[in-house]
Amino acid sequence: MSSLRSVLRVLRPVALAALAAAFLVVPRIVPVYFVHLLILTLVYGTMAMSLDLLMGYTGLVSFGHAAYFGVGGYTVGILALRYGLPTLAAGVGGVLVAFVQALLFGLVALRATAVYFLIITLALGMATWGLAYRWVSLTGGDNGLAGIPPPEVGLPWSLSDPTNLYYLILGVVVLAALVLYRFVRSPFGLSLRGIRESESRMRVLGYNTWAHKYVAFVVAGTFSGLGGVLYVFYNGFVSPADVHLTGSAEAVLMVLLGGSGTLFGPVIGAGVVVFLRNLVSAYTHRWLLILGLVYVLTVLYAPRGILGAAQELWRRLERAVVREAEPRAEVRPIEEVAPQQNPTGGEESV
Repeated sequence: MSSLRSVLRVLRPVALAALAAAFLVVPRIVPVYFVHLLILTLVYGTMAMSLDLLMGYTGLVSFGHAAYFGVGGYTVGILALRYGLPTLAAGVGGVLVAFVQALLFGLVALRATAVYFLIITLALGMATWGLAYRWVSLTGGDNGLAGIPPPEVGLPWSLSDPTNLYYLILGVVVLAALVLYRFVRSPFGLSLRGIRESESRMRVLGYNTWAHKYVAFVVAGTFSGLGGVLYVFYNGFVSPADVHLTGSAEAVLMVLLGGSGTLFGPVIGAGVVVFLRNLVSAYTHRWLLILGLVYVLTVLYAPRGILGAAQELWRRLERAVVREAEPRAEVRPIEEVAPQQNPTGGEESV
């Protein structure tokens, strides 16, 4: 049994190493069409991870998260096309504008809680969509902004090639995931979990719960804006559809499918949504029906999401191995127990 425990101990790092190798090697061996799908998975996965910071760790469900995603993309397009800035500098500007937007929206949205918070974020998201749709002179209106050039970062290979761009986006997403991982594992991240479980108790303990939620809200909005910047780097086009409520609802679905409160699970959820939308829709227009079926099955049989179910299965396996490895107490037959003498000199029955 000790050998099985040793196998379990090394299996996790081996699995992580295999996953990392797959992310590096797969784009070299699959058709370019799947490279495009992998890029979209990483881009939407960044937005979904940032939303998980609110949903899974702080207990705040936002239905306006696509607003920061779209604003990040629009800022890149406006700065690059209207003002002639290099795309990379425009990308930094996109993240900063999403940061400022989250600062302002957070002051409004966090005045409410529970379903009222959800409604306010939905309203703010739709207001952003209306701005993108109606401000034609700046955003291009319904036509959006097309022809945004790919980033120039001084590399010896062209980022117009999807595979090269994939590796750049992969590097940025990995860095973003590491930052978010450190954030949720820090004492501040643990206090967010406490607020999610019982905000009143955390307030009694002396925590400024509003300030904690505000910081989480701003960080989530900023990283969602980063996802929008990466999306425009890849797509070269941004339109009001990228800011619409549908995008926010899909982000919520990605978090729930992958596993709320797991951080990396939403990337899996993003992959499920992206691949279903692009592969299944080639055969039927009712791919949303199939996606809904997948969602229902996930809720019924894996309510903690795909990664949450895998983590629970792993914990059960570890507990089973530990129980089997523990020495069992020797059970003596009842006939072998020697009779005891009572104070009166007689024998007690056992």
